[in-house]
Amino acid sequence: MDKIAELAKMIDHSLLHPTMTDAELEQGCKLAKAYNVATVCIKPYAIKEGLRWLEGSDVKVCAVIGFPHGNSAPAVKVYETMHACSDGATEIDMVVNIGKVLGEDWAYVENEIEAIVAVTKKHNAALKVIFENDYLPDDKYKIRLCEICSKLKVEFVKTSTGYGFVKGADGKYSYEGATEHDLILMRKHSAPAVQIKAAGGVRTLDDLLKVKALGVTRVGATATAAILEEAKKRFGMGGGTSEFTDGEAKGY
Repeated sequence: MDKIAELAKMIDHSLLHPTMTDAELEQGCKLAKAYNVATVCIKPYAIKEGLRWLEGSDVKVCAVIGFPHGNSAPAVKVYETMHACSDGATEIDMVVNIGKVLGEDWAYVENEIEAIVAVTKKHNAALKVIFENDYLPDDKYKIRLCEICSKLKVEFVKTSTGYGFVKGADGKYSYEGATEHDLILMRKHSAPAVQIKAAGGVRTLDDLLKVKALGVTRVGATATAAILEEAKKRFGMGGGTSEFTDGEAKGY
């Protein structure tokens, strides 16, 4: 696999912003297909359409569960996962119950993830568990989540949704997303077989290369075209001729 293809297969092209129309989702799938990325991470209702738009490529469809706040009852998350897998999603990004994590109700957290793992394993789908690190003020929560996910043999642990906005003292909302500290921590405390997905703030080729060097194997991104066009230029394969622009993407 050449350098550009290797980098492309690290990207889950994000199509999750609540305002995205079906036309924008279709355009996003065309972009993902053109760059031959790993997956499109798409709104769950559009899984079947995504598969149709991606036909003829090996780009997979990833669906989100309990997104972005993680507050659904476990049975609802399980049903969502079953429905997504039945519709054809082969990767699932699920948000933990953040309040339960902060309350250290680890039995609840583990049982919920375990129930979803049972569904994804049955359907041969990869599960990515989203911690939403911006909401976790102490490393102990992230470490325990890594340990639980390692025990349950999930395929990925993931930093963020890209929509976990924290209210500051000035009343404005912001987020950090995938920080170097968290990525190093998650790689250190996860089993070797558990991969790391960085989401939130990976917007340039340098961002992608930086997290790759930290052990990240997948990123959530909307700036896919800009990242890979820059990679073509830097690694001697031309670039700058794409019909796609970053203005077509929202979020992360």
